[in-house]
Amino acid sequence: MDWLPDLSGSAEITFKLTIAALLSLIIGIERELKKKPVGLKTSIVIATFSCLLTYISIESAYKAHSNESINITMDPLRLAAQIVSGIGFLGAGVILRRGNDSITGLTTAAMIWGAGGIGIAVGAGFYFEAALTVCIVLIGIEIIPPLMAKIGPKRLRSKELSLIVIVSNTENIAKVYDFLQASGLYIESIRIKDVVLDNNIVKHEIDMRLSIVTKKNTVEFYNTIKKQKFIETVEVESI
Repeated sequence: MDWLPDLSGSAEITFKLTIAALLSLIIGIERELKKKPVGLKTSIVIATFSCLLTYISIESAYKAHSNESINITMDPLRLAAQIVSGIGFLGAGVILRRGNDSITGLTTAAMIWGAGGIGIAVGAGFYFEAALTVCIVLIGIEIIPPLMAKIGPKRLRSKELSLIVIVSNTENIAKVYDFLQASGLYIESIRIKDVVLDNNIVKHEIDMRLSIVTKKNTVEFYNTIKKQKFIETVEVESI
């Protein structure tokens, strides 16, 4: 019966893969609820395979047969260390630069890396540490940011908006600038360019990145800007 595989570790690896999948499921659900690129399937795949590779790496080191003529040295976690590096290309794939120069996907990329870490931890037998890490991460991204948005410093309570307006003459550019500052908005950056229409009439486009502390939503802010007679067209985007 030597040809039969050794099933003594089947229960252990099944338990580890199940725990890794369940913990990664929590992260996957959080990303899925926010409509992010990495959801349930991706998180489970990353964590489960990371757990499997970690288990194989550790078991291979213990099962390697010694040989008097060859000095065999194996690091049980060398393969696990390569998992972290390999996950990097997945994280890079979800980091995007949007048209308004804002960067998105950093948290999702970090969650990919974290899902791999959960798999490695469970595969190495650190169940409590993996579960505790998931809890801390969820508190850090779901509870603390909304709390800081309510009671934190003014800078943290502000939200960013991208505002593009078109005015008819250069005098109105100064009016837009003065109106925004009088409304309590902080202008992070500003870009002004001429727009030549088909009839050779020149308009002026002002592209701004704003920080605002207000309970108004994007629609209410748009309506406030639209009411200004010196502004012809308005485009607002919440960043």
